[in-house]
Amino acid sequence: MKAILFVAVLVSTLRTSLPAQTNFTIGTTYTIPSEVLEQERQVHIYLPASYSTSQQNYPVLYILDGQWHFTNGVAIQQALRVPDRLPEMIVIGIQNANPLRRTLFWEKREKFHRFLEAELNPFLEKNFRVSGDRIIFGWEAGAYFACYALLHEKQLFNAAIVTNGGYADREMLDTFEALSLHHPKHLFVANSIKDIYSIQDTEDLTQTLTDRSPKQLRWHYQTFNDEIHESLPYLALYHGLNFYYHNYNSLVFSSIEAYEESGGMDSLKRYFEERGKRYEFSPEIDNSTKNSLIWLAWKRDNFESFSYFMSEFADVLGTPRYASAYWQNRLAQFYLKHGDLEHAIQYFEQGISKYPDPQRLATMHAGLGMAYQAKGDAVQARLHLQRAVKWAEEQSDSDLAKYQEQLSLLKE
Repeated sequence: MKAILFVAVLVSTLRTSLPAQTNFTIGTTYTIPSEVLEQERQVHIYLPASYSTSQQNYPVLYILDGQWHFTNGVAIQQALRVPDRLPEMIVIGIQNANPLRRTLFWEKREKFHRFLEAELNPFLEKNFRVSGDRIIFGWEAGAYFACYALLHEKQLFNAAIVTNGGYADREMLDTFEALSLHHPKHLFVANSIKDIYSIQDTEDLTQTLTDRSPKQLRWHYQTFNDEIHESLPYLALYHGLNFYYHNYNSLVFSSIEAYEESGGMDSLKRYFEERGKRYEFSPEIDNSTKNSLIWLAWKRDNFESFSYFMSEFADVLGTPRYASAYWQNRLAQFYLKHGDLEHAIQYFEQGISKYPDPQRLATMHAGLGMAYQAKGDAVQARLHLQRAVKWAEEQSDSDLAKYQEQLSLLKE
């Protein structure tokens, strides 16, 4: 009995000693009465982090089968630190339970389409700051409806992401091609050879699109053959959003060759001009891409490209990123390595005068000394090597012996 009482007291103590708790939610569930469907429909709605502090209108991602995939749409928004990689979006998860979902997504697809057009969209437009940029995601049975909605004469969506299924016939494409659109629509299709349930339908869809080549539709088919029926939708949604927002993020290249093969500077400028028009961004090449190209040339030891980018992107060198002894020394050392003494001296002197970091003064003075030595100015070379030795002694720099040797050789 004493043991039981002791355990009860211990459990009670542990419960009362827990830290303060609050509920964590990622959205709000709304119940919408639908006259079209003759039933109530539940939808989950996620608002972006900036929603409460901004006045902007947001793109909307509609997720069919929100009971399964709504959290994935929210996770993509939160994990990618938007709006760097993708724009901030309102995510809508529409609940559709079996077996009704299969009926609404195909046999009664027109009725479900009317629900979206006449009831869900007006609800969203009345209560939230939504833009006209709408994307629909459908998995399995939902993939068939998403294709139907994208090609529908009443254009509700700019893009569709479909996985593990999909369908388009001649009548649907005839209807779509008769439309007069200001901008092309986007369709991303995904499947896996391991999904024996739907792979044939997906192959038929892509073959139909290949044969027909609808001019107003930009589409892409991608296989993920390590995935199965249940796991693929998570990858498909991410890759589908990247396909639709293909020119949203800054450009990053894996090599100088890749940059040149893409079309070089002319292609780079066109990319950012088109990006600016679509998203109302600046049409200029952004600093992230400028920095990455400078860094890439430096990492690949391509001095010709490095010099070109440093000249072409001279404005970025005045940004806070380069306002440190660390960066001034890095740039100067690279110039020194490749014998560009004027630029090496320029950056060493800027680092010493503007950003006198005691931890880097020795290496910058030593570098400046070597640059002057290579230039034939022994007086300045000796002066800066002496200062390098002095700072190295004060900071217990592990390179002290190297600086002393350089100074000794100079005197000889």
